[in-house]
Amino acid sequence: MQQHTISFFFAVLIDICITSTMDANGYGAFSAIILIPLSAVFIWLGKHSRAELGVVVGKKSQYGFSVLIPILGVSLIAGAALLTGHTDTTETDWNRTWFNVSLASSVGILVVLLTEEGFFRGLLWSLTMRTGHSEKFALWATTAAFVAWHLSAVFLTEEYAPPAVQVPIYLVSATLLGLIWGLMRQLSGSVWPASIYHAIWNGLVYELYGFGERVGDLGISATWLYGPELGLAGLVVNGAVFYYLYEQSKKVGAVTQVDESRTEEIELNTATSQ
Repeated sequence: MQQHTISFFFAVLIDICITSTMDANGYGAFSAIILIPLSAVFIWLGKHSRAELGVVVGKKSQYGFSVLIPILGVSLIAGAALLTGHTDTTETDWNRTWFNVSLASSVGILVVLLTEEGFFRGLLWSLTMRTGHSEKFALWATTAAFVAWHLSAVFLTEEYAPPAVQVPIYLVSATLLGLIWGLMRQLSGSVWPASIYHAIWNGLVYELYGFGERVGDLGISATWLYGPELGLAGLVVNGAVFYYLYEQSKKVGAVTQVDESRTEEIELNTATSQ
């Protein structure tokens, strides 16, 4: 147990140190790539199985959710911005926009699986479960590591750093997204649904809404209000998704407890009858 706890903190520490160094020296666009070899080393050393890492199909019911919800959430925010006159698409090349969104949302699935999801909801999740903690603990522990990893992008880069006034919103959004993808990992038993959701989210948000102080293709400058990651509307949408998934996880937990109680009762009755 202690070995796995040390491995968890050591992996997070190495990751943050390397990423922070890259972000501070202008290589922020490539900082997630370090997660691939780092994960590979710890997976090899710890001999983690595919099931432990969540590299399995899992429950198929989560796959439709992973496609629909990021599209619906981003569309609702865009619709609100459009209705209130906060969009400007006069110079937008929609052919280029949808090509970039499609590419990021498809190829991005494998990218985030090998990087962020593979590290945080794969390796770190597996290490946490090996310590004997519950999935609820794994959810919060991996989300804390996920948010900590994003701090260097906020404070050490110029390209990705949001306006100072929006940093608190961004950090809350990162927490909610980490929890959402962690709950999908918990509910499905797989990193694939979270990877699909993550890739579609990134493809839509960064192309349509921009990142840092860059305005996206929807031409929304009031990102403090209508930004999916930097705005209040994003907090509402992500908060609602988190609440829904959290309630689902409680229902699943209650059913599991009932099943375990029934199993124990059957075993007790069998032993008594013998």
